[in-house]
Order: sequence, then structure tokens, then C-alpha cells
Amino acid sequence: QVQLVESGGGLVQPGGSLRLSCAASETIFSIYVMGWYRQAPGKPRELVASITSDGTTYYRNSVKGRFTISRDNAKRTVYLQMNSLKPDDTAVYYCDVNSAGGGRYWGQGTQVTVSS
Repeated sequence: QVQLVESGGGLVQPGGSLRLSCAASETIFSIYVMGWYRQAPGKPRELVASITSDGTTYYRNSVKGRFTISRDNAKRTVYLQMNSLKPDDTAVYYCDVNSAGGGRYWGQGTQVTVSS
């Protein structure tokens, strides 16, 4: 049963932009925190950005000022707008959803490649 559906990855040149989306199914109740992680080859998975149900956001230092996380609660969707992309942003990006009841759900991952 697919509970999170991601879209929006791809290949982009340095300095370009991409927008990732992640839609949660209605089987996930009381969504609290939604976020994006990424994992580059040979590196651990790292938190990129997160947003709570009241709109409080967190960004890792390396993406501050370039990435923007947002969510549409009515659509049960979280977005990650990525601007001024750098080769170091190349990774598989995973959506992460946490419910108030303690459940945690991961998306299937979407590849983002920044290369000229």
C-alpha cells in the first residue's frame, strides 16, 4: 500500500531549480511533521528541511536561503522548492511524514542530479 507519492526530481544544471512534491494518502492520520531527507552515494541520510503542522520550519545550514519547504494541509502535500542548486545537492531525496500518533512513513525516493 503506497502511502507517500513523491515527484519532481531530475537532472538540472548548477544554478538551476527543481520543485519536489510528496502527497500523503488519507490512510495517514493526524500528520504532524513533514520533511525531506537526502542521501548521496556513500554518505548517511541527512535531514534537509522539515515543517510542522503549525508552519514551523527547519533547514540544514547548507540549504538555507536556497531551499524553501512548504505544505498544503488540505492536499496533504509537502513541497521542497530548490533554487541555486549545486553539485553537492545531488542525492536521492526522501519524503518523511510523522503522525501525531507516532507513526513514521517514508517516500520511495526521487533522484536529484545537479550537473553540467
